[in-house]
Amino acid sequence: MTDTYLGIIGGSGVYDIDSLIEPVWKSVDSAFGTPSDQILTGRLASTKIAFLPRHGRGHVHTPTSIPYRANVDALKQIGVTDIISISAVGSFREEMKPGDFVLVDQFIDRTFAREKSFFGPGLVAHVSLAHPTCPRLSEACETAARNNAITVHRGGTYVAIEGPQFSTLAESKIYREHWRADVIGMTNMPEAKLAREAEICYASIAMVTDYDSWHPEHGEVDVTSIIATLNGNADKARSLVAELPSLLGAERSPCRFGCDRSLEFAILTAPENRDPKMTKKLSAVAGRVL
Repeated sequence: MTDTYLGIIGGSGVYDIDSLIEPVWKSVDSAFGTPSDQILTGRLASTKIAFLPRHGRGHVHTPTSIPYRANVDALKQIGVTDIISISAVGSFREEMKPGDFVLVDQFIDRTFAREKSFFGPGLVAHVSLAHPTCPRLSEACETAARNNAITVHRGGTYVAIEGPQFSTLAESKIYREHWRADVIGMTNMPEAKLAREAEICYASIAMVTDYDSWHPEHGEVDVTSIIATLNGNADKARSLVAELPSLLGAERSPCRFGCDRSLEFAILTAPENRDPKMTKKLSAVAGRVL
């Protein structure tokens, strides 16, 4: 048994958590660069919480400039065991309305300008991403959402695009009609991949703000209307997060889905051939197996 240390990565509209006990903003250095912002640490009940605004306070990072590796590495360094990702998305499904939440369980990664792995030449690893989110965490998020009267959809495929532009009508139709995706966003990739490499359980709460551009009655995406929906979604997200400590418990058993042991057989580079600099750089992410 270990203590639960819940990390929250807040997306557009979610830049703080105002209900923490003994809140402190702290700087954490990473070998992978500077995180998006300081990390807000504190407690909800008896559970330790670490909150990181993905875009930085004031929304200073684009989806591409977000230092994903530094963010996940910093959370791992301070002991985070579980990550709840909160992000704004467009919907490809009529029934997934603006204001609804979707608990994503699959991804299609269309990003192309981001570092997507902690590993590289000198230290090679391949983790499984067949099931990129943790069902245990998603179940807790679903229960918390329903307890707060939030309309939530369990399961959905998230298309991650590079951005910062929204998709064209042709792209929107392809993702919806041919790829059968459910929501579209710009930030959960490579975040989910990195969480798996860092052996941190990860769940994605996608907050629907619009219908992307496919919907004949809603037309193109309008930032003004998105912001209005974001504000309401952010309040609901904070209510959901406040309930998670009681659902997850202060003590944490090993994940029954193996998320926290994903590196067990993933590293291929023989010990005698590993780059010492890479080994040092990965001390937080992969120290358990290195």
